[in-house]
Amino acid sequence: MKPHLFTALAFVAGTAAYAEPDMNKVGFIYVGPAADYGYNMSMDLGRLDVEKAFPEVETQVFEAIPETAEVSRVMERMIRADTGIIFATSYGYLDYAIELGQKYPEVTFLHAGGLKTSENVGTYWADSDDGMYLAGMVAGRMTETNKLGFIGAFQIPQLFRSINAFTLGAQSVNPEVTMTVVWTGGWWEPQKEADAVTAFADQGIDVIAEQVDSPITIAETAQKTGTMVVGKDVDISDRAGDVWLTGVSWNWGPMMAEQVQAIHDGTWTPGHLRGDLQSGHAVLDPFGPKVPQEVIDEVLAAKEKILSGALDIWSGPIVNQAGETIVPEGEVMEMETIESMGFMVQGVTGSTS
Repeated sequence: MKPHLFTALAFVAGTAAYAEPDMNKVGFIYVGPAADYGYNMSMDLGRLDVEKAFPEVETQVFEAIPETAEVSRVMERMIRADTGIIFATSYGYLDYAIELGQKYPEVTFLHAGGLKTSENVGTYWADSDDGMYLAGMVAGRMTETNKLGFIGAFQIPQLFRSINAFTLGAQSVNPEVTMTVVWTGGWWEPQKEADAVTAFADQGIDVIAEQVDSPITIAETAQKTGTMVVGKDVDISDRAGDVWLTGVSWNWGPMMAEQVQAIHDGTWTPGHLRGDLQSGHAVLDPFGPKVPQEVIDEVLAAKEKILSGALDIWSGPIVNQAGETIVPEGEVMEMETIESMGFMVQGVTGSTS
């Protein structure tokens, strides 16, 4: 079914009174444009999978909704249009979903990530950490300067996880590598991202990873500077030319469909639904033309160890930038610590606040 599409500018207050929610009306809210070739596109691809799995379902999409009280107004508009299930897909939407959940107990809210739940608010997330570790291994082998860079939007746990996993993977094959992190202060900042790529290249950084919502800008600029790139969220290997190394994509569709089915069946309960590389909810993207077969073989061997449980990337020792032990040798970081991560590992230059 064709979705109803809206943007922040299209939002108008004053809709019909709240009625009984229809669980065949499913809403999706994105912090940026659905066609960003990044995080929001990954979520929208999941929405399309939901439509394929449930032909009777009508989806409603709001794009470019900031992580402010505006998202509450948008969710309330959906609810007044009888929407019964709402996917709130951005990090900063959770508290607003919890608050609205108290006001509208018959509506089910599904939030991307976070550790808070309530009677009608649950979270879902796909851990891409393992994939980023593997991508870091590729970077560690491919760098000629031992200088890696990371362009991130905000200092939040999901990005610290990506940075740390990527760095640990690179260090596992090349202990000499260092990582420099820059923050853009926004999910969609193409000019700042392009400037960061150029600045990195000027510093001798020859591999760049990222977690922003406009990876195409980074890939295109990297081609101009000759800097190798690692992607995130959506496979853009066809957009990055010969500077592409690999990336990590999300496959949200099965997880979203599972939750919708459980709600329809009356078996859904609030909790923290999680997926990962093993479950197929996170995917290691194709390797680029520059990556030698021996590096590919090494990375795929490590992937098999992760899938078998022989390798846990969050096992100690893990040391932070200040040299403090976060995870002692012989121990493994717990989920709550991973999902609330606020540090960067030794070897990373950049601020955490």
